[in-house]
Parts: sequence; structure tokens; C-alpha cells
Amino acid sequence: MDRRNFCGKTVCAAAGLMALPMAGGLEAQESAPVKRRKYKIEIEIYEARQDTWCHKKGDKFKYPEDIGKICPWLMSSMHDFIRLLEFGTTLPWKYEKTPYEKVIDPDGVTTEFVRCPDPTSNLVAKIIRTYIP
Repeated sequence: MDRRNFCGKTVCAAAGLMALPMAGGLEAQESAPVKRRKYKIEIEIYEARQDTWCHKKGDKFKYPEDIGKICPWLMSSMHDFIRLLEFGTTLPWKYEKTPYEKVIDPDGVTTEFVRCPDPTSNLVAKIIRTYIP
């Protein structure tokens, strides 16, 4: 089967499956919408070489407001962690007895540490998630 035929049949099949619950073909699940918790996400540069070109230790950023001020390499490294924290996920590792020991409090502040992939920067960012009641 050539690509065009395959794609055309796949789209038709997907459209048909999506229409089944509306037509009563599959039982539609009735459930209350899930209320998403709200969090504030902040980023602090936790470690950096003094002569680094991009960020200095102690620099702080708000997410997503300051996204354009963050080095693209660092932002790329943090992206998945930020999205997980933003949607309420807490990663279980704690880095106990290290300088990167995390705070984990689903009803308060939770932290995560991420290292920049630039091998010359020695840059570590601390992502801080704060629950907004």
C-alpha cells in the first residue's frame, strides 16, 4: 500500500473511532472535570562558574514570564521537569546528603535541580514549585 492510501485510510479510521462515543457505539464515560491544581514556578541559578557567559549564581526567573531570558540550552534541559512539576507530578528521588537535596511538599514548596548540558558552564538550576491554594 502506498503512503497516500495508508494515510487516507488511517485518517478515516481515526475519524470513525472518534465518532463512536457520540453515536453511542462506545459507552461514553460521564465524569466530573478534573480540577487542576495551580502552581507558581520559579527558577533560581543554584550554581554557576563566576566567569560563565550566560547566568550568574543567584539569578532568578519566573516561568513562563521570563522564558526568553533563560539560555536555550538550560531551558531545553529544564523543559520536561518544569512541565511535570507544573501539572502536579513529584519526582521521587531526593538526592539526600548532597547539596541538591530536594524539598518535596505537594501542598507547599517542591524543588528540582537540573544541570545545563553546556560542559563549560557548571550551571545548575533549581526549579521551585509553590502550590497556590
